[in-house]
Amino acid sequence: MAIYRGARTVPGGVSVTLGAMTDRLIAHLDMDAFYASVELLRYPELRGRPVVIGGGSRHQPEEATDPATGAIVRRFTRLSGYAGRGVITTATYEARAFGAHSAMALMKAARLCPDAVLLPTDFDAYRRYSRRFKDAVKAIAPQIEDNGIDEIYIDLTHIGLAPGAVAADETSAAAGERAHRVARAIKDAVRDTTGLSCSIGITPNKLLSKIASELDKPDGLTVLTAADIPSRVWPLSARKINGIGPKTATRLEALGIRTIGELAHSDPAWLVEQFGASRGAWMHQASHGRDDRQVVTCSEPVTMSRETTFERDLSVEDDRDALSEIFTELCEELAEDLQRKGYLGRTIGLKLRYCNFKTVTRDRTIAQPTQDAKAIRRAASECLKRVPLERRIRLLGVRISGLCRQEDAAAAAAHRVGEADPESTPSLFDREL
Repeated sequence: MAIYRGARTVPGGVSVTLGAMTDRLIAHLDMDAFYASVELLRYPELRGRPVVIGGGSRHQPEEATDPATGAIVRRFTRLSGYAGRGVITTATYEARAFGAHSAMALMKAARLCPDAVLLPTDFDAYRRYSRRFKDAVKAIAPQIEDNGIDEIYIDLTHIGLAPGAVAADETSAAAGERAHRVARAIKDAVRDTTGLSCSIGITPNKLLSKIASELDKPDGLTVLTAADIPSRVWPLSARKINGIGPKTATRLEALGIRTIGELAHSDPAWLVEQFGASRGAWMHQASHGRDDRQVVTCSEPVTMSRETTFERDLSVEDDRDALSEIFTELCEELAEDLQRKGYLGRTIGLKLRYCNFKTVTRDRTIAQPTQDAKAIRRAASECLKRVPLERRIRLLGVRISGLCRQEDAAAAAAHRVGEADPESTPSLFDREL
């Protein structure tokens, strides 16, 4: 590709600065405030208001019929009245303006934004909209990598080329125009299919694209190349690099490094000395926007899980019925996930977090892979017998690993003829005790 330098505005008013392009065009698509946006489709009267998602079923809006007009009138829970230990799953941009954000304790958010509306989570709806937006993208650009319920990577390298054209022969200017055109088509398709907006970043690699998708949110479309790194990437916090978490960022700050640019200008040998050969070398490469990872379109899941954090700590002695019901629901939901995605698993795990925040896990491998809720519950119950239950419980989770496709399960079972799982005895979560 030839080199084009300078800024220009392409149709739609999006500013695109192009430098030397590589042979790849990789996009990162991130849905805007995804859970909250799905809820606003259901409750359009909340548009423009601060809304946080993270409540339980008791925070479901109450509906009544206006006797004068016959219209449905909804009464929403205000965050100021919240008492409990829940956390925010997501928040609208209006709530974020007050400082509320994902993973923040709801009681802290109530102090920052007492008039915000609190809504319960509805993961079934979020998964439904997730499948819809991903299907809409696949219809335009089939090479996508699933990166969670609300984000994907997309390989656009060969999408939208003229018949007979080759990406490697394209000028940087033409590549930038094509990137914008395809991304706009994707954004329109997502909106037409779901009614939701998304933000897209397009760069030569996955690392830069994830950063770029955040730069112009919401409803953003950002195209960057290596030439833009000093002006648009280096001023950002080092935390913006996917893979640098809170602990590493704290260590970097203690060493006087706060921005990506400061990290980029650090001596590579010094980074290796501070963080080890592999980590230090990666940090230097990442700060310069270098990333050779491919868009992986067919990765297999390693594990699936379901867990829940309680509004209050539960006691096995006093809350056995509630724990039994929740335990069964988690196993049923996990089984539904397996059935929907076409997997079975052999190793069932249990996760408990106590009131003192200590977390314990236990696993049990069964003879035959399963996607049956009762089989999962039996194995998880056996795990439960191997953990102390004197303390009150804050979180409960069930997971399954050793996954295989349904079509492979019969062949795997043939190698284990004669094996059987031992009879299970009731656990402390079972009502009959």
